[in-house]
Amino acid sequence: GLPGVSAACVVVREDQPGDRRLVAYVVRAESTVRPAALRAELGHVLPEYMVPTAVVVLDALPLLPNGKTDRRALPVPDDAAAYNNDGHGPRTVQEDILCGLFADVLGLSQVGAGDSFFDLGGHSLLATRLVSRVRSVLGVEVQVRTLFEHPTVAGLASALTGGGLARRGIVRAHRTDTIPLSFAQQRLWFLNRLDGPGSTYNIPLVLDIEGRLDTEALRAALGDVAERHETLRTIFPEQHGDPHQFVMEAGAATPALSVQEVDEEALDAAVLAAVNTTFDVVTDLPLRAWLFTAGPGRHVLVLVVHHIAADGWSLAPLARDLGAAYRARVGDELAGRPMPELQYVDYTLWQRDMLGDEADPDSVTSRQLAFWREALAGLPSLLELPLDRPRPVAVDHSGAVVTYTLDADLHERLRELAKSSGSTMFMVLQAAVATLLSRHGAGEDIPLGTPVAGRTDEALDDMIGFFVNTLVLRTNVSGNPTFRELLARVRQFDLAAYAHQDVPFERLVERLNPVRAQNHHPLFQTMVVLQNQETADVELPGAVVSSRLVHNGVSKFDLTFAFTEDRESGCLEAGIEYATSLFDVSSVEALAGRLTTLLEAVAADPDLPLLRYDVLSDDERDAVVEWGRGGVLEVPDGVLGGGLFGGGVGGV
Repeated sequence: GLPGVSAACVVVREDQPGDRRLVAYVVRAESTVRPAALRAELGHVLPEYMVPTAVVVLDALPLLPNGKTDRRALPVPDDAAAYNNDGHGPRTVQEDILCGLFADVLGLSQVGAGDSFFDLGGHSLLATRLVSRVRSVLGVEVQVRTLFEHPTVAGLASALTGGGLARRGIVRAHRTDTIPLSFAQQRLWFLNRLDGPGSTYNIPLVLDIEGRLDTEALRAALGDVAERHETLRTIFPEQHGDPHQFVMEAGAATPALSVQEVDEEALDAAVLAAVNTTFDVVTDLPLRAWLFTAGPGRHVLVLVVHHIAADGWSLAPLARDLGAAYRARVGDELAGRPMPELQYVDYTLWQRDMLGDEADPDSVTSRQLAFWREALAGLPSLLELPLDRPRPVAVDHSGAVVTYTLDADLHERLRELAKSSGSTMFMVLQAAVATLLSRHGAGEDIPLGTPVAGRTDEALDDMIGFFVNTLVLRTNVSGNPTFRELLARVRQFDLAAYAHQDVPFERLVERLNPVRAQNHHPLFQTMVVLQNQETADVELPGAVVSSRLVHNGVSKFDLTFAFTEDRESGCLEAGIEYATSLFDVSSVEALAGRLTTLLEAVAADPDLPLLRYDVLSDDERDAVVEWGRGGVLEVPDGVLGGGLFGGGVGGV
C-alpha cells in the first residue's frame, strides 16, 4: 500500500538461534524508495512490534512453479540497507568503531552513523553493555546518561570528547589462601547465618523436556558446567570470624542429579518442593538438580542455584553451557571448548580494587557514596502502603504473586510515550507505580528499588555469579506535575543513579545507616522490575525444551511490580509479588486493576496533572460514594422542627 512498492512479502526469520525477526521483502517500483523510509511510513499506521525490523529491496520476489513466493529463496537481510536511517556511513575512525560496537551489542550485522541505539531496540540493560564495550575498545569512560542524550553513532562520537580515561579492566588475579567474599555475597552469608539454612534466596530454572533424554550424559554435563564455572563449586566457610570463598576441586564437586519417577498429578508438587530446597552456604554446594520423569519422553529438569553464587542474568549462560556440554557428551557436538579465562574470584578481587578505599576522596566508593548521601538525604524510612493488617514484629518472607497482561495496543502506546519523552519503558512504569502508591496514601516522596545487572565490564557477560546490584530510585511527585513532567524528573534522577551504580547496596546501607527493623527492608520496601535479560534457553538434541515459571512462595519485599515485554505477542506481561503477611490477594488484584487504569489514562493523555487521573474503576468509585453516604438512619417524625432549634425550617 505504500508508494513505490509494487510487491511485498513479510516473514519471520531466525538466522541465529533465539533471534527471531520480522523481515519485509519488497519489489521497488521507484528508484527513490529506501528501506528506512518504508519502516518510518509503516510506523505511522502499525504498532511498533508489527513494523519489520529489516526491509530488503529486491528486483523481483523469487517464485515457485505455481506462482507463489519461494520463501526459502528469500535472502538473509542486509542490515546495512535495513537500518541505515540517514544514508551515510561512518565519517571518522571513531564513528566506524562505534558502528561496530552498536551492531555487536544489538545483534545486527551493520549500523549506520545516523542510527539511534534505542530506535534499533536498545534498552537500559543493553545501554550498560554498550558503555562497557566503549570503555574496553576506545579506552574512555562514558556514562549511560551520555548515551541517552546522544543516542546516535554520530552524536555519541561527538560526545566522547568529554569521556575520562577508562578504569582498569578485569584480569586474572593473584590468589591468596583466603579469598574474601564480594560485597553482595557478604550480606547473603550473614543472612544465611542469622536465619539458618533456607530457600528465600533460591534461583530456580525449571525446564520441561519432551523427547529423548540421556540421563547419564546430563549428569556428566552438570559436572562439566561446574568445572567451567568455579562459583558453582564454591562454599563459604568461616575462619577466625570471617567468611571466605573456598573453591572445591572439580572432581569432588559435581552437582548431584536426583532422578525420580512421579505421577503427572504429583509433578507440580514435586517441582515446588525442589524449588524450595534449603541451603547452608557454609557447607553446601550452591547448585542442585532434579530430573522428574512423568512418563515416556516426559521430563522436568529443575536446577536450583543459591543467590550467593548466581543471579537472574546467570541463568542464560548456565542454560547455554549445559546444552553445549550435553551435546558434547552425546556426541552431537565436538567437545573441547576453551575454559573461561576469568572466574568469579577474579571479579571479587577486581571489585575491591576498583572501588578503592573509602578514606580516599578520589576513590570510586568515596565519590559515589557522596552522591547517594545527597540524593537520599531525608528519605522516608518507611513507605506507608495500603496494608490489610499491621506489620508483624519480624518479616517471614512468605509471598505470592498476581499476574495479568497489558495488551499490545497499550504496550505500544506506552512505548511511544517513552520515546516521545526521551525516557525508557522502565521509567514510564516507575513513574506510574510511584503515582499509584502516592494516590494510595504513600506521600509525595516515593523510594523504589530496582535491580541493575552490575556487569559493567564486558568480560562478565557470560560469567555465572552474583553481580546484580540494587539502586534506590527516589521519585518526587510533589506539586501535582503532569505525568510527562514527572517522567522528566524520573529520567533526571535515574540517569544520575545509573552513573553511580557501582557502590554495593550493602555498603550504601551501612554508610547511610537508616533506621533498622526486622519487619521491613531498609531504604525502600517496594521494587519495580522490567525483565529484559537474555532468556535461558537449552538446546538438547532429540528433545523439545521449554522453560516454565514457578513461584516459590517467597516475597523479599512488601511489593514487587515486575514487567516483561513479550516480543512475540507484543503484550506487556505483568505481575505483582506481595508479602502475604501484609496483603490479601483481593487487595493486590485491585492494585493491578488500578495500575492498568492509570496506564491507560497516561497513555491517552500524559499532559494532565497527576491528580486528574482517576485510578478507580467505575464499580470502585460507586462503592466509595456509597460508603461515603452511609446507611439510611430512621428518625422519629418532628425531630427536625423541635428541640434547640425551635419550630420551622428557619431555625435550622
